[in-house]
Amino acid sequence: MVRSKQCRTHFFWSCIIFASLSLLLAACSPSPPTHQENICTIFNEYPQWYWAAKDVRDRWHIPISVLMSVMYSESRFTAAAKPPRDRLLFIVPWQRPSTAYGYSQALNQTWRNYQADTGHHNAYRDEFSDAADFIGWYSHQIALRTGIPISNSSAYAIYLAYHEGITGYINGSYRKKPWLVSLAKQVQRRAWDYQTQLLSCEKDLPQKPWWRL
Repeated sequence: MVRSKQCRTHFFWSCIIFASLSLLLAACSPSPPTHQENICTIFNEYPQWYWAAKDVRDRWHIPISVLMSVMYSESRFTAAAKPPRDRLLFIVPWQRPSTAYGYSQALNQTWRNYQADTGHHNAYRDEFSDAADFIGWYSHQIALRTGIPISNSSAYAIYLAYHEGITGYINGSYRKKPWLVSLAKQVQRRAWDYQTQLLSCEKDLPQKPWWRL
């Protein structure tokens, strides 16, 4: 009886500690940008995101406008984003439809592939710089396997392949999903908008301090 009570007490405090840590980690993640339709405003609000996006552009040759448009569509720049749960009998919250998580909505296995391929084993999906690098890496894989060029004018095709997976894109799975085709067109339009905005403000954005180089 005493042992059972001790187990319940231990379980209770374990739950409290876990919940507290979860809240602390959530508090450490930046909130989504205030004005997500303007990339200049985003980068002025979070200069470190601009520095990370520049690094990804240099490493994977993906335009910042495409990178940010894909991330906008996937997570609205929410660090701990997850797909909404399915509903059992339209009422009871049920399982999530996939393991997608974080800014990039990368799946568990695809994220592990990224870590193994890049050696970035300490990367986290709810860390902006890591998620941005994942999008750059995956876009590079898309280009290698499909021939889609990594350019601002290819945001539409890049997003279809990103969302469906490279094999799904090659098999044309998106053709049966008019909602996805419409979404990819929005990604393309936003990439154009972001590119135009960035051309007007990039020279005035905060530069990375020398001690962070």
